Amino acid sequence: MVAQNRPLWPIRNYPAAGADAGAYRATPLDPDCEVVEGRGMTENIGFQARQIIRAAASATLATQLEGQPFASLVTPACAPDLTPLLWISTLSEHTRHLQREPRCALLFTGSAEGPNPQTAPRVTLTGIAEQIEDPALKSRWLACHPYAALYADFGDFALWRILPAGALMVGGFARAVRLRMAELLPDAAAVAAIAEAEAEIVAHVNDDHADAVAAIAQGVLGGPAGEWRVTAVDVDGLDLCSGDTVLRHAFESPATGADCVRGELIRAARLGRTRNAALQQ
Repeated sequence: MVAQNRPLWPIRNYPAAGADAGAYRATPLDPDCEVVEGRGMTENIGFQARQIIRAAASATLATQLEGQPFASLVTPACAPDLTPLLWISTLSEHTRHLQREPRCALLFTGSAEGPNPQTAPRVTLTGIAEQIEDPALKSRWLACHPYAALYADFGDFALWRILPAGALMVGGFARAVRLRMAELLPDAAAVAAIAEAEAEIVAHVNDDHADAVAAIAQGVLGGPAGEWRVTAVDVDGLDLCSGDTVLRHAFESPATGADCVRGELIRAARLGRTRNAALQQ
């Protein structure tokens, strides 16, 4: 059970609904909000939560209009600093809700361990939505959802981001913990270091180590044969793409720079080659 009387939704310091979204400021959960039940969870719970968020090809978006809650399916991606990104249409009900009331929540869900759906790890992230124009982040979203290129330039679509304010991770049945933003968000210096090196890493790996990329995609992640390429790298892992198929490879621990990414790639490629060789015997 989660501790009572601790609002997951940060409700302080918000202007009235309908005010300019830029006036909103995400308020973290109370500083004394601690883990109340965490059987089976490791110490780096923020890293675990980020893995669930970054790996999610879809999520549930919770909005509200005049007090009436509403839930919808969305297809998120993440900026390097974990900020969720959405490419949504003004024709959608949830977009109109966000235009009037930017406070919202996203539910990211992993895979269940067995027939009980409650064993699935999941993260609820509360925050403030705002529409932005950022070609680089739009490209990052499209790299996670390449099929969306068909409607990426439709006039009613726009890029939105959710500024994180609070988070609850459920690691499975009866395993819940509220996270401070300092626990959830990746180290800012590491984010900057890898962002600076990302283009070079992606180009080098794709141009000179295509066999290693294929080994990771097929041997580690179980992807089909194809022309696999790395499309994005962040502190927690990397995205691989072949056609419209996108796979997420999670690092064993958060990377702090390009050398860490290189080590993770070498380790994963070796594992992938070993597994592929075993399947061929």
